[in-house]
Amino acid sequence: MEQRGGGGGGGGGASSGSSSSSDDDDEMVDLTGATLDFSSTYDDPLLASATAVSPQSPGGYEAHAGAKGPSKWAEPPEDVAPGLGTYEDFNTIDWVREKSKDRDRHREISNKSKESLVSMALSIIDAFSGWLLMLLVGLMSGAVAGGIDIAAHWLTDMKGGVCLAGFWFNHEHCCWTSNQTTFQDRHRCPQWQSWAQLISGSSQGPLAYTLDYAMYIFWALLFAFLAVTLVRAFAPYACGSGIPEIKTILSGFIIRGYLGKWTLLIKTVTLVLAVSSGLSLGKEGPLVHVACCCANILCRFFTKYRKNEAKRREVLSAAAAVGVSVAFGAPIGGVLFSLEEVSYYFPLKTLWRSFFAALVAAFTLRSINPFGNSRLVLFYVEFHAPWHLVELGPFVLLGIFGGLWGALFIKANIAWCRRRKSTRLGRYPVLEVLSVAALTALLAFPNGYTRMSGAELISELFNDCSLLDSSQLCGYKQPANATQSGWGDGPADGLADRPAAEGLYAALWQLALALLFKMVITVVTFGMKVPSGLFIPSMAVGAIAGRLLGVAMEQLAYYKHDWPLFRGWCSPGADCITPGLYAMVGAAACLGGVTRMTVSLVVIMFELTGGLEYIVPLMAATMTSKWVADAFGREGIYEAHIRLNGYPFLEAKEEFEHGSLAQDVMRPRRSDPALAVLTQDGMSVGEVEALVEGTHFSGFPVVVSRQSQRLVGFVLRRDLLISIDNARQRQEGVVSASQVLFTRHAGAARAPEAPPPVRLRNILDLSPFTVTDHTPMDITVDIFRKLGLRQCLVTHNGRLLGIITKKDLLKHMARIADRDSDSVLFN
Repeated sequence: MEQRGGGGGGGGGASSGSSSSSDDDDEMVDLTGATLDFSSTYDDPLLASATAVSPQSPGGYEAHAGAKGPSKWAEPPEDVAPGLGTYEDFNTIDWVREKSKDRDRHREISNKSKESLVSMALSIIDAFSGWLLMLLVGLMSGAVAGGIDIAAHWLTDMKGGVCLAGFWFNHEHCCWTSNQTTFQDRHRCPQWQSWAQLISGSSQGPLAYTLDYAMYIFWALLFAFLAVTLVRAFAPYACGSGIPEIKTILSGFIIRGYLGKWTLLIKTVTLVLAVSSGLSLGKEGPLVHVACCCANILCRFFTKYRKNEAKRREVLSAAAAVGVSVAFGAPIGGVLFSLEEVSYYFPLKTLWRSFFAALVAAFTLRSINPFGNSRLVLFYVEFHAPWHLVELGPFVLLGIFGGLWGALFIKANIAWCRRRKSTRLGRYPVLEVLSVAALTALLAFPNGYTRMSGAELISELFNDCSLLDSSQLCGYKQPANATQSGWGDGPADGLADRPAAEGLYAALWQLALALLFKMVITVVTFGMKVPSGLFIPSMAVGAIAGRLLGVAMEQLAYYKHDWPLFRGWCSPGADCITPGLYAMVGAAACLGGVTRMTVSLVVIMFELTGGLEYIVPLMAATMTSKWVADAFGREGIYEAHIRLNGYPFLEAKEEFEHGSLAQDVMRPRRSDPALAVLTQDGMSVGEVEALVEGTHFSGFPVVVSRQSQRLVGFVLRRDLLISIDNARQRQEGVVSASQVLFTRHAGAARAPEAPPPVRLRNILDLSPFTVTDHTPMDITVDIFRKLGLRQCLVTHNGRLLGIITKKDLLKHMARIADRDSDSVLFN
């Protein structure tokens, strides 16, 4: 089914109408094959705009819906037709109208609060409702995230074996109470048995290895199959990260069902399955989608947010912060992430409420304690050695690597996703997911670092080796001059730099192979029809590269401590280099290169690890990765996917420097048909219905007459159809010959036998946004961005010339950037 992206009422193009008129975001809409025709002349549902000073703000009909007092110029009808002021699917909201409605509602409540104690109590409840909603969003999101963490840990361990004491215990919980666990084999206990032990009775030998290998692949394929099948059958919107769509929705676009209860349920279940299958993906990005679903569902219980799309988006901005807060245990980083990365409109009030909601969510998650370590942070680190100024060089090198990897990943992933869309590969999503899952499991099992989950791998790479650490990454030789208090004259609480032993060399080879594997497999995994986040895979790539560089620096400092590079701060036997710190910096660099986050990323990383002392290395690597990646393209992965999917999103970071004017972009063009307009008092109901049915525009300018083309206002197609249909049903004598009046009084005396007119001035926007034909387009683009417009009328000396819609802007900007303007489609 074709859908339109909303837009203006100019002539010269068409696009099919949208089907959904329901106000309920829970309605499922299958996007398979859906297309927004950007060749049309109109754009996202037209902005019936009004300024704050206009008493007749947007359309005037809110007066009759109880949003404002009676207008000076229109007699309010007894009741308002249901559906007026709502939006169809795949349309953009009218930010100005929604904010005006909220101001009028608030003004009415304030005036009534002076009349009685009951009204004052209702006013206080209304003011407190926003904070109550934030409390509920935080509680619900924290509880859901805690459940996801526990379930994902359990199913991930199930690929390796089962707990005899209770199948619902994961490996760690199963072995907690065991008295037969040794330090060297602390991951083994009699209560936990591998599948080979259960089937063959032995955990050693080729047969046991083959059985464990086969069961690992079986569980991976089963989890992946269940995930993709549930997504396809019940919630097509549950696939992917969700952040590109959340950004688009926060900019004002409506995708019904994307934040509904079915999407929440299926995304929660399939996210656990997808992560547990071993695919190279994370749950952090999808948790933002999950939190926004929780917020959207809870908004329905609060009239203030249910009936106002702009207010609802303030709640969704706070929910995005909650998503990151529960994903990483980083409430402050979550607020900054919402502000820097996803939010389109972020007033100060939303900042406070985001902070409160993120706090509640983090507290809820801490109460559940899904990681079992009594800490909120995911990768807690304790580095004993401070970093030295000389190390900024390697940190910048990691930033360069992160930027190069980010730019390469974005180009490769977008090319692969475009190939998926344009070839037969996209027709078989289940087969694609199963193929990638089988390949991932087949290649991941032999390597211990790819077999473990992404979070476990990163935690292992961040780890700082201690005397009692049995990890392969801590396979160092013990120097001959070792003392019981430490190594050489190093600190007693840390370990001196030591020469690498065979165990460490084997681990480095495995890490190098894991790095290549992760870099390639993540490209084809992100974007499949399962929930898939990008934070953990990107961090894993950077952490591996950082650990490799850190060990190399450590060995260099041990063997070449007399070099000028190390002389003066790294004496023999001292603890100079911390490889885990390099892993942490590399993780931040790669994630920054892929997403182009800066401030929020640094804050997330130090909240994530507790490494407050290492902010400067994180800042240096993050900024370097952004600069390097921006040299190859200014788009992050989420902006690239927004463009790939053709969402009508005006990127605030993109500069418009072309010298074109409004008349160069407006419709109609010289070769187009004349602009489709309505006259204020010269058309019948039949003529209006014929014009509406013969075009597919989302709204129509209203002029004094076709000869003068003097602009009167703007009316939305949806409001027009609803009002005429309501008049036919409720107003006696209305027929096709009835005159349609957008004026206060009839223009001419009506014949006694003439049918009664239909007065529609109450739905007319008397203050549509206009620019002159010589307005520079850079100013026009700023107006669209900052006011959230969907269309703007172009006039010359008050005479209507044409219309510029959001789609017209997107196509014009695509042509300037030498991109295919027709590729801006909502697929």
